[in-house]
Amino acid sequence: MNRSRVGLCTLAVLASIGFAGCSKEEPKPAPQTAAPPPPPELAIKIGHVAPLTGNIAHLGKDNENGARLAVEDINAKGVMIDGKKLKIELIGEDDQADPKTGTVVAQKLVDAKVNGVVGHLNSGTTIPASKLYSDAGIPQISPSATNPAYTQQGFKTAFRVMANDVQQGKVLGEFAVQKLGAKTVAIIDDRTAYGQGLADEVEKAAKAAGAKVVAREFTKNDATDFKAILTKIKGKKPDAVFYGGMDAQAGPMAQQMKQLGIKTKFMTGDGGCTPELIKLAGDAAGGIYCSQAGLPLERMADKSFAERFKKRFNLEVQIYAPYSYDAVAVLVDAMKRANSVDPAKYIAELPKTAYAGVTGKVEFDDKGDVKNGAITMYETKEGKLNVLDVVGGEPPAAPVADAAKPAEAGKAADAPKAEAPKAAEAPKTEAAKSDAAKK
Repeated sequence: MNRSRVGLCTLAVLASIGFAGCSKEEPKPAPQTAAPPPPPELAIKIGHVAPLTGNIAHLGKDNENGARLAVEDINAKGVMIDGKKLKIELIGEDDQADPKTGTVVAQKLVDAKVNGVVGHLNSGTTIPASKLYSDAGIPQISPSATNPAYTQQGFKTAFRVMANDVQQGKVLGEFAVQKLGAKTVAIIDDRTAYGQGLADEVEKAAKAAGAKVVAREFTKNDATDFKAILTKIKGKKPDAVFYGGMDAQAGPMAQQMKQLGIKTKFMTGDGGCTPELIKLAGDAAGGIYCSQAGLPLERMADKSFAERFKKRFNLEVQIYAPYSYDAVAVLVDAMKRANSVDPAKYIAELPKTAYAGVTGKVEFDDKGDVKNGAITMYETKEGKLNVLDVVGGEPPAAPVADAAKPAEAGKAADAPKAEAPKAAEAPKTEAAKSDAAKK
């Protein structure tokens, strides 16, 4: 063997020893484990209906935004139903505060096979639409329709999450007499299911409290000139004037009262009790008395709601957005307890609801009305709605930390055990039957 071959062999041996040494020091790679697959999605549709065009579009958008915030929050929580992650799509429709349009869009939602409906905003659209949802077996929760007739039809699909006009009218009528000292009252309404229905209840309560109704007039929910009506009322010299209708008329009406020199107290209900009322009333905005069928924002269970709403939409809450939010959450809560998104299965859970929402504890009576609904009286002062009194509707003692997450059955926060006032059966007024639009 020559030297060159010896050298080559030696190098080969040394190299193999070196590689063997390195291979002993090399750690074995950890076995790769595959990430678990994400849970399958369970896609559902929830319909929302309100006027998104016209003179109360600001209220309709407020309702829709409340529902949209709830959908976004629930989707972000990853709610599981039947082993699948819930994914909600909000289907928004514009009923233009018109009963005929309301039934058209209601049928559209039925045809789309939505799993539930939040709405409508107006009593005049909610009541006729509710028959279509009932026939289709689709649960409907209104966050704002206050006419008692909505839940007096016997439909197992119809619910509402705020007080009705029997309660609200009683508080308004008694407030006029007992707090404002009114001995004579003039009443105007917009001839809608909401406006006339509430005005009827105010008239009944004011008379029961000892006042005399010296005038009963009406207008339309798209009117702008009220001077002829107000001139007739001026001659009656009432101590208070009540308007049953929306802020789009209540604001200009207050301003025209001032222009005509009518120095009497002006009152309106929840449809008029909004920040927009103050804008529309202009220099007559001070000293208006109004009610809302719900708690003040600062007394609701989730005191962060207004801030979260403003951050998401860059808008202030008008009035009904928290109730739209809770309406969505209550539907999902019932689905979770039923472990099904099928309306035929989860509808049986809705009457058993005991849900800790942003507005407080939500429970329903045998008609589908919320128990212990609140009525709040306000006075407009220095450009704001200032709370004067709250009747009923105390929220849970502890704030709700996660209102978008449906509560497990039986685990909702406890609310004070206050008896809800027993309202007399509301008369079947022509307003409740009318095709007029508003609330």
